[in-house]
Amino acid sequence: MIQSDSMGPSRLIKRRSAGSLFIEAMRFVVLSEMFLGCFSASNQPISNRMGHTVVFPLQGNVYPQGFYSVSLRIGNPPKPYTLDIDSGSDLTWLQCDAPCVSCTKAPHPPYKPNKGPITCNDPMCSALHWPSKPPCKASHEQCDYEVSYADHGSSLGVLVHDIFSLQLTNGTLAAPRLAFGCGYDQSYPGPNAPPFVDGVLGLGYGKSSIVTQLRSLGLIRSIVGHCLSGRGGGFLFLGDGLSTTPGIIWTPMSRKSGESAYALGPADLLFNGQNSGVKGLRLVFDSGSSYTYFNAQAYKTTLSLVRKYLNGKLKETADESLPVCWRGAKPFKSIFEVKNYFKPFALSFTKAKSAQLQLPPESYLIISKHGNACLGILNGSEVGLGDSNVIGDIAFQDKMVIYDNERQQIGWVPKDCNKLPKVDRDYNIGFSPADLGMVVKQFSAAYASREDL
Repeated sequence: MIQSDSMGPSRLIKRRSAGSLFIEAMRFVVLSEMFLGCFSASNQPISNRMGHTVVFPLQGNVYPQGFYSVSLRIGNPPKPYTLDIDSGSDLTWLQCDAPCVSCTKAPHPPYKPNKGPITCNDPMCSALHWPSKPPCKASHEQCDYEVSYADHGSSLGVLVHDIFSLQLTNGTLAAPRLAFGCGYDQSYPGPNAPPFVDGVLGLGYGKSSIVTQLRSLGLIRSIVGHCLSGRGGGFLFLGDGLSTTPGIIWTPMSRKSGESAYALGPADLLFNGQNSGVKGLRLVFDSGSSYTYFNAQAYKTTLSLVRKYLNGKLKETADESLPVCWRGAKPFKSIFEVKNYFKPFALSFTKAKSAQLQLPPESYLIISKHGNACLGILNGSEVGLGDSNVIGDIAFQDKMVIYDNERQQIGWVPKDCNKLPKVDRDYNIGFSPADLGMVVKQFSAAYASREDL
């Protein structure tokens, strides 16, 4: 999803007091512990060394759904929640019954917290609002948040802690207590319906990100990746288990102060292997965006090149799916029916030797429900992105993309995303929800006598 300011697609944290709805709805308890612990199958704690990996199957597609989602088990006892995966933001949030002022339709009932909110003196609240200070009158107040998007959607709520039930690929069961947003007021004023999800999984590298929290607990290295299938589904992983896959093309991240977007560049745009004249693009990789967005000049050049090559072989037609579409003599049934009409684009990165992100027709076109071929590269200036350039899900299809925060680099490699990686082949054999519940129960009992709970 795309941020509404000029910083790029990472979500903007606004400062606004949310009042006392949350405190009135539940007993106030300060949560200062972030980690309940991890147990192996033999119920022994795992070590704090890093090097573990968690792999999750994904659901969804670029069109018609417009997003990819993951199912996580959160709370005690664990309950399933479906989250939109978003590498363009840090904060994870769930629709929340605290009580719910405005919640959208979702696969599951709103999350109901069983503990009090994180307070303003908690380091996680400071991390959420950095580089500003939390807008609190007193340190014991609840830590409020609001995230806003370029499509004018938003989520308002309060920061909480709860248990995330995870299975690592080595068979270890983990139950870390992580911070996330309890969103009790969601707004989607745009023309399109909001995603049918329970919330958003923020995968950025800021301190409030789930990835950063798991790293600080010694569970994983700060590496996250996704593999989005063009046929729908795919997988998401946290940790370094797949970062040594052969053939990965690596490019250095391009980071700016105060920004937590996964950016890289500069890059030159190629069309059919030739320079397009578009140079020096700074790009943001955003799995929360369905499509790719170029600045006005790059978009104008892109559209001109496509139209010039088509040379009337397909007729432009109106289609509500996307702004620019073409029709054939009869409706297209598959993207592969139109590949011969279009040529590939590529992004050539000048700071990395021979590093190119290939964009064949299936990486920038969709087939609409009307059987038209539609351009999945849009004008970012029309949605408030200014000069920013965002690479979205359509370009990630059938590639494994890795965000390596340890080495500050981003990599990609062609991949069959319909198959879970080998590292995940046997990780879920022999463990049941009851096993995971036992781990949570043991650690809950261990912490029950603590004064801060």
